[in-house]
Formats: sequence, structure tokens, C-alpha cells
Amino acid sequence: MKPFLLAMLLGVLTLPALAQRPASGYTLGDVAASFALTNVDNRTISLADYKNQKGVIVVFTSNHCPFSKAYEDRIIALDRKFGPQGFPVIALLSGDASLYEEDSFERMQVRARTKNYTFPYLLDENQTVTKAFGATRTPQVYVLKRSGDRFTVEYIGSVDDSPQDAAGAQRAYVDDAVASLLASRPVVTPLTKAIGCAIKLK
Repeated sequence: MKPFLLAMLLGVLTLPALAQRPASGYTLGDVAASFALTNVDNRTISLADYKNQKGVIVVFTSNHCPFSKAYEDRIIALDRKFGPQGFPVIALLSGDASLYEEDSFERMQVRARTKNYTFPYLLDENQTVTKAFGATRTPQVYVLKRSGDRFTVEYIGSVDDSPQDAAGAQRAYVDDAVASLLASRPVVTPLTKAIGCAIKLK
């Protein structure tokens, strides 16, 4: 019985470690594969369309999630600040409209128009891009730096350290990451925990 009990104990102790392992998908330094998805204006937008930019800020978000709504103005501000400097935002919705009607393509169009989005809002209907990146929360951000025709992952995580209150943010993670890349400096905090609604994969 002792070996059995020891095995059980070891199994219990290793469960938390297994739960903390990152989900499959990109990690720092990985090259992101190109993708092409439908924008709210019905145009197809591809990562390859950004070959003249210095990089992109890819944000996985949704219409229904309270955290996404709380971060919405901050994401718009990121695009307005860094888009002209060569790091525009690309927002992707990978939700399931059968679970959340608010995440339908029609509601995406309304949201983008109402909030006057200055960036593409793409529907990842089959969740292929979401799975490739390994995004698990909304919002979750990936900052990609362009080198030639390749986009390399330089940051993964949250927009900042204050999910509910923009005024309470002490660390502006994405802002700091992009500013460092623009100055040809390494990103000081390249990985943070994304706080938000869980993405339910189909």
C-alpha cells in the first residue's frame, strides 16, 4: 500500500505544476504564421498586409466580456499612439456567437462603428488563429516585431496591471513593450498574466 499512497501523493503535488504550464501556442521569440481573416467592413485582412510596419499589437478580445469592455478605450488609445509610429493594433474576436449573441459578426460591426475603432476588428470564426497563438483570455495581447517578412513574438499578456480601472494602472505593459522595441531595446517585462474572460474553444 505504501508505494500506492506515495504515488497518489506525488500525483496530487504535481497537479498545480501541470495547471501552471502555458497553453500550447506561441511563446517569446516564435515567428507568427501569417493569417487572413474577415474584417468588420467585409474586407480580408492579412498579417502580410503589415509588411511595411515595424510590428503589430495583436489583441484577442470580445464584445461580451466585461474585461474587454473595460480595456476597450485603452486599446483604442494604444492604436492611436503607436499606429503612426509603426505598431498598429489588430483586434480579433474568437468567441462563439452560439454561446454569446453579442459576439456575432453583426454585433462586431455595430461595436466597431459605435466606438469608432481605428483598427481592424477581425472574426476568427474557426478559431484557427486563436489556437495558433495560444490565446486563452480576452483581452490578451501579443506584440509582434517585424524583421523582413517575419513577425516575431516579443510580448504576451495583459495591457496593464489594472483590469477594471484604467486610472489605477501602475504598469503599462504593452505601452512599455512597444516603446522599448521602438527604441531598439529589449522588452523588460515580456510575459504577464492576461486577466479576463476565458476563451471557449469549439
